Amino acid sequence: MRARTILTKASLLVLAASVAGGTMSSAQAADLAPAQVYARPPVVEPFNPLMIRLRVLGVLPDSEGSSVNVGAIPPLSSPNSGLSISDRVVPELDITYFFTPNISAELILAVTRHHISGTGTLSGLDIGKTSLLPPTLTLQYHFTGFGPFKPYIGAGINYTAFLSQSAARTPIAGLVVTDLHVNNTVSPAIQFGFDYMVDRHWGLNFDVKKLWLRPDYSATVNGTIPVTGRANIDPWLISGGVTYKF
Repeated sequence: MRARTILTKASLLVLAASVAGGTMSSAQAADLAPAQVYARPPVVEPFNPLMIRLRVLGVLPDSEGSSVNVGAIPPLSSPNSGLSISDRVVPELDITYFFTPNISAELILAVTRHHISGTGTLSGLDIGKTSLLPPTLTLQYHFTGFGPFKPYIGAGINYTAFLSQSAARTPIAGLVVTDLHVNNTVSPAIQFGFDYMVDRHWGLNFDVKKLWLRPDYSATVNGTIPVTGRANIDPWLISGGVTYKF
C-alpha cells in the first residue's frame, strides 16, 4: 500500500513538471515571436479651397470689324470707316475657389481706361474715352499629376460696365464728337493658363483669356449728327503674376 502511494505521488510530480515545462515553453515562444509592425499613415495636408492671384494685366482690343453709321453722310460710315481702341496695362486681382482639386471657379477684377478714335475716312478723329469694369467669372478644370506645374483651362461669362464716358470734343476737319455713350454688355469668355508652385502656398501664374465683347454705342457729331454702331472690342487679356494658395 505504501509503495502504491509513493508511485502515485511520483506520477503526479512528473505530470506537474510536464505541465510546467509546457507552460514555460509557450511563454518563451510568445516572448520570442516577432513584434507586430504598425506603419505610420501618410501625412495628408488639409485641403483649403481658396486661392488668390495678383497679376499685371494687358488688355489688347481687336477692334477690326467695328461698325460706324454716320447719319446722312454715307462716305463717313462703314465700310469706309471704323474704330480703333487703345491697349492698356493695369493691375488685376483674381479670386479662385476650388470645389475639388480639379474643379474651380475664378473671378477677376480690374478697371481699364481706353481711348477711342476713328479709322478709314474718320482717321485722326478723336472720339472719346471710357473706363471698363469687366468682372469675368469662369469655371476651370485643373490638370493634376505634373508636380509643381499646374495647367488649367476654363470658360465662362463676362459682364462689362462702361464708366466715366466722355466725348473728345476735339475738332478735326470740321468734325467734333460732342457726345458718347457705350452700352453695358455681356460676352462669353475662354481661358488657359498655369500655376507653377514654388512651395505649398506660393507660386507664379500666367493666364490668357479671350472675350467676344461687342457693345452697341451711340455718339453725336457737331452737336446734331447722330452716330450709331457696334464696337468690336474683342480683347485678349494676357496676364502674369503671383499666386497664393491658402
